[in-house]
Formats: sequence, structure tokens, C-alpha cells
Amino acid sequence: MSANKSRTKLVRSLRSGQVTIPAEFRRELGIEDDSLLQITLDEGELRIRPVHLRETPEAGSLKALYAYFAPVRDEAREQGLTEGEIEDAIDRAVAAVRARHD
Repeated sequence: MSANKSRTKLVRSLRSGQVTIPAEFRRELGIEDDSLLQITLDEGELRIRPVHLRETPEAGSLKALYAYFAPVRDEAREQGLTEGEIEDAIDRAVAAVRARHD
């Protein structure tokens, strides 16, 4: 089926806002368990697209950095923090570091 042809499926939002992407859509887009997804809110619509990282030194470094901090994320979850709270904390930390270097 053509990637340009619009198709629609209805899905139910689960606890914490999780949704399931239908298997046929995941297969067609090459989305796997460890895939990164870009989610955009635009004019009242969510758009989700897979982000395929190329293996460059920078991409490898980002993957290594993410893996390095995985235990910290796990500990934060064990302490009851949600993914959103963890992401907000990361965003604040990045902004603070950037502000010091500007």
C-alpha cells in the first residue's frame, strides 16, 4: 500500500496517555521496540513519525550517552517519577547548562 495514501485507525488512549500504533502501520514505517518517534502537535493534531538515526560518530555518542544514563532514569522511575517528569528535569538541566555557556 502506498505510504502517501491516507489511512485512519481508531485507538484508545491508555493510562498515562499511552497509545498503541497498529502493527501494520509499525511494519510499514519500520518502527521497532527501540525506535525513536518524533511527535508534533500542529493545529490540534498529533503527528507521529519514526526518526531513523544514521550511524555517525555523533549518533553513536548520543546512543552511548543515553545508555550511560539509563540506570539513573530507572532509579527515578523507581522513586515514582513519571516519564514526563524525568523529561522535564532533563530539559531544565540542559537549559541550565546552555545558559552558562551563552
